Amino acid sequence: MDSSKSQTVELREQSSPSPPAEDRFPEGGYGWVCVVCLFMIHAHTWGINCAFGVILSFYLSSNEFPGTSALVYAAISGLSISCACFIAPFLTFLAPILPLRFFILAGATLQAVSMVGASFTTQSWQLFLTQGLGFGFGMGFLYISTVGIPNQWFKHRRGTANGIMAAGSGTGGFVYSLVTKQMLDALGFEWTFRLLGIISSTVNLVAGMLLRERFSKDRPKMTSSRLRRPAFLLFLLFGFFSMLGYISLLFSLASYAEAIGLGARRGSLASALLNLGQAIGRPLVGVLSDRFSRPKVAASMSIFCGLCCIALWPFALGEVSLYVFSILAGLGAGTVWASAPPLAAELVPLSEVGWALAVFFVCVAPAGTVSEVIALRLRGAGSVQRPYIAAQMFTGAAYLAAGASLGLVPLFL
Repeated sequence: MDSSKSQTVELREQSSPSPPAEDRFPEGGYGWVCVVCLFMIHAHTWGINCAFGVILSFYLSSNEFPGTSALVYAAISGLSISCACFIAPFLTFLAPILPLRFFILAGATLQAVSMVGASFTTQSWQLFLTQGLGFGFGMGFLYISTVGIPNQWFKHRRGTANGIMAAGSGTGGFVYSLVTKQMLDALGFEWTFRLLGIISSTVNLVAGMLLRERFSKDRPKMTSSRLRRPAFLLFLLFGFFSMLGYISLLFSLASYAEAIGLGARRGSLASALLNLGQAIGRPLVGVLSDRFSRPKVAASMSIFCGLCCIALWPFALGEVSLYVFSILAGLGAGTVWASAPPLAAELVPLSEVGWALAVFFVCVAPAGTVSEVIALRLRGAGSVQRPYIAAQMFTGAAYLAAGASLGLVPLFL
């Protein structure tokens, strides 16, 4: 009797359907290889974009393109980010049709061509096509097509995996901010851009070819009713306000250092330390969000950065105080990039995360376009002694609004 019962149980277990792949997560294995590869891709896409603050400072202090206004330079810097975000729906639509390696190859090629092409520019409108459109589209191909991969390999460690991936931006920004300044001084504008394009694209190509997706590429779906849910709308507001603060802080810090008399070299170091803070803060956000509430952790870190901008930045008038502010603000500055993918997976089913992130990136793109332009217009609006005070308050207020928006999300879950 006992043997017949055990045989019956075994037959039932064998005949019972196995859970779908979306419900089985290895929580590691080759997933960690993918995380390391994504770390490298972030370091050589968003990391270079983080160094644009140093390049913007170079534009503003040199006469590389005579007659070009500061607003034009600011618009070029913001255009690359908005382009990367605006093409998210297009790439999400193509994802089930084309293999991942197509997007990797296209992104690496676009990035190389745009950076090398920028080195031959002689007029500012050519920078719009190369540093703005070309680099932005290349970065978008590499980032949008791969940002959801950690969600396929991890569930309980999803925040940690996404945090490590996003830390590549801060690490790359730290290195590139220091190296770019040295290259501009030693090699000039032309060869700096050529080397940045060649090195970054090579690394992205190698890392991208090692990535592996777990789930079949079914066409992602998302019902319109989910877009109207309060929690998702607050998630979009979090992204919009975060981008307003992020770009303003990222691109203003180096020029602020020059404005208070610290010089370009110390300005590049301040920008590098901001990115170092991000390299520490983004994994920290991921680890804490796996242990505590993801919306609350991301909201708290955003508010912390906003308070740093309002309470510390205006008084960072010396070398040491500016460096301390840079690291502290950096801890929360890039929270949006570490938290957006796991937050999306918490708000919608995993099969709909692709479109959820596409909508998210489209909503944050306008903020990325205008943020530095607004901050640049606000400079000089304060007192003579503190010409950046209005821009600093704007940056801090944007982060506070981002944190407040996300802080309300648990009320609607």
